[in-house]
Amino acid sequence: MTRDEFDIFCGALPATTHVVQWGNASVWKVGGKIFAVCSSWGEGTHAKFSFKCSDLSYALLIQQDGLVPAPYLARAKWVQMERSGALPEEDLKAYIVAAHKIIAGKLTKKQRKDLGLAV
Repeated sequence: MTRDEFDIFCGALPATTHVVQWGNASVWKVGGKIFAVCSSWGEGTHAKFSFKCSDLSYALLIQQDGLVPAPYLARAKWVQMERSGALPEEDLKAYIVAAHKIIAGKLTKKQRKDLGLAV
C-alpha cells in the first residue's frame, strides 16, 4: 500500500478527517481522535503505517517480523508496520478498519450520533 492508497482508504471510512502534521505524517482521525498514521518515523524514508489496536492484537502483532510498537504511541497500544509487506494489504486494511471502530467506540454517544456513526 502506498501513502496515497492509505489516504484514499482511510478517507472512505465514516466521519474521518485528515491532517498532515508531525514532520509530514498523514494523520487520520475520527471525532478528533487519531486512529491511523502514515509516516516516515524510524529508519529509512519509506512509508510506515501505524494504527491503534486491541490489547490482544498488539501483543500478537509486535511479535511478528516487520511490526513494532509505534514510536510515540506504543503505550496506547499502537503498532507500526515498519517494513513494506509485513502484513498482507487485506490484513492491514482490516486492522485500520478495526482501529477506526476502536476509536469511534471511545467517543461519547452524542459525538457518535453527531458524526452519523452507530450509537
